[in-house]
Amino acid sequence: MAGMIRKAKVDEVREIQKMLAVRAERGDLLPRSLSELFDNLRDIYVYLDDNKPEIIGTCSMHICWEDLAEIRSLVVREPYQGQGIGKKLVEACVAEALILGLSRIFVLTYQVEFFHKLGFREVDKATLPHKIWADCLKCVKFPECDEVAMIYEL
Repeated sequence: MAGMIRKAKVDEVREIQKMLAVRAERGDLLPRSLSELFDNLRDIYVYLDDNKPEIIGTCSMHICWEDLAEIRSLVVREPYQGQGIGKKLVEACVAEALILGLSRIFVLTYQVEFFHKLGFREVDKATLPHKIWADCLKCVKFPECDEVAMIYEL
């Protein structure tokens, strides 16, 4: 599949929210409100294919602190999974983190093997700054988080 990655546009936010909602209903990730997505639009990447009318995949990189960012809301539509799209989206986030001068990027995930293959390593959640836990308060699983914290040193 010949696709491209670029930053999301305002008119794509509703479609992105629907994609995230499907995965949030399964408990795979946190739901995101339209307001939150618009507020963080510059964080969001999309993967598109010229031959498809829909967004194929999406991922966000949110800056948390002067040296730390989070990869979040990574979704690839099911028919396109296993084709390297998720990897390309994460690589786009890592590339931007390098340009911005960040030194670490983390993820809270159930997809440990996927992120391990990309060079992330598991860390204790307690090593992450408390600032990142603001999102966790929105999760139905809080405070009994069963996601794995992983970090990538840039």
